[in-house]
Amino acid sequence: MLGRKQEINLQLTELFDSALLAFCLWFGHFLRSSMVPVFLSDVPEIPPLEKFYWVIAVVAPFTPIVLEARGFYSKISHKTTGRSVRQLAEALAVIGMCIAFCMVFFKWSVESRAVVIFSVALGALSLLLREAWQRDRLRHQLISGKGRERVIIAGAQTDLDAFLTNMTAEQGAEIEIVGQLDIMQHPVSDLVAALHEHSISRVLFAAQHVHFSKIEEAVQACETEGVEAWIAADFFQTAIARPTFDVLGGRLMLVFHSTPQASWELLCKGIVDRVGALMMLVLSLPLWLVAIIGVRLGSRGPIFFKQERAGHYGRPFVMWKFRTMHQNAEAQRAELETHNEMDGPVFKITNDPRIFAFGRWLRRTSIDELPQLINVLRGDMSLVGPRPLPVYEIQRIEKHAQRRRLSVKPGLTCLWQVTGRNGIKNFEEWVALDLKYIDNWSFWLDLKILAQTLPAVIRGRGAS
Repeated sequence: MLGRKQEINLQLTELFDSALLAFCLWFGHFLRSSMVPVFLSDVPEIPPLEKFYWVIAVVAPFTPIVLEARGFYSKISHKTTGRSVRQLAEALAVIGMCIAFCMVFFKWSVESRAVVIFSVALGALSLLLREAWQRDRLRHQLISGKGRERVIIAGAQTDLDAFLTNMTAEQGAEIEIVGQLDIMQHPVSDLVAALHEHSISRVLFAAQHVHFSKIEEAVQACETEGVEAWIAADFFQTAIARPTFDVLGGRLMLVFHSTPQASWELLCKGIVDRVGALMMLVLSLPLWLVAIIGVRLGSRGPIFFKQERAGHYGRPFVMWKFRTMHQNAEAQRAELETHNEMDGPVFKITNDPRIFAFGRWLRRTSIDELPQLINVLRGDMSLVGPRPLPVYEIQRIEKHAQRRRLSVKPGLTCLWQVTGRNGIKNFEEWVALDLKYIDNWSFWLDLKILAQTLPAVIRGRGAS
């Protein structure tokens, strides 16, 4: 709620944690290189610290970012040690995968496992101790009330009650509410008198049920007094969209967004999309060769199948696949409509007669999807996102809420892919999984879906 101040505190905490982790890596190297030989004379000598600089460069800056994504820095006053340990373990697992990636693809080596073990143990313990100290400090601040900013909340009484109910312990540690004023019942002069009496620096307006004219008058009074006025932006009730502020043409804009905002996580997603697609394309080249030869021998016609699909916000793009059906497959679709096993606009049948033998194997192994890596490299698709539907199927969607699946880039894999694939026959259920992904999106969720995709493909679960 205190916005910029809390953001700065978070950034300072992350910088401190980054320095703490770098120190733990140095100290871990010191223990292994200087202390262990004192007690174990026969241990081999390890390389100097310079050989571990790349590990420090990965661990120190990126661990706090992953910890923030896992919620490690949120609601610490009510967190249990077990939850903190779990979040820390998840973050370390991600960083471990990053280090493994560097070792495999850049051929960088970790010269001593003991250094890593010492550093991980020291780093985890240090972060937990730092959090415990911060938690105790926050609780002490709540009890003592020292150093808190004095504020007044103003608005309709029902809004004030709801505002106080939703206030968190972390927010309560930063501010002291010295007065409440129902501006629907009291004149603005009472607000000005309260500002003088309590030496107020900020007024918080809970104004969902207050006339704009009243709010305008009260804000102008704060402006005259040089007091900050904060207005709760909940006067529009939305079920999904989250409000934020932006500036356009010099005007402050209240923005309601129901998709992930621009953030470091989205930037990381874009980088992983391009780098991951390029790596997967190179590593899968032998499978491309197998598919090309198999399609050429198994059926007459082009090797690749190209179709116009609905992309981000429905923008059409040409999606590539290895061809798995006979050339006249689209013409035969009308004859097979009565056998459609999916409700809604999507067409899908088990043992589709249009698929030739080798094409069926390509589908079962998902090798037919590999050319979509080109779409990812071009920016038409992401590695993770709702599967793109043909444009003509999107045009048949009748419920507007189902089109919200178009509000993010389509992907190679998704929740539908790893939980049910063709086993899901209900389009409503399919869309529900896509919307669940959108509403709960995080970079960590993308990593989990990617990790679950390979086993699902190997098992061939639901593929046809």
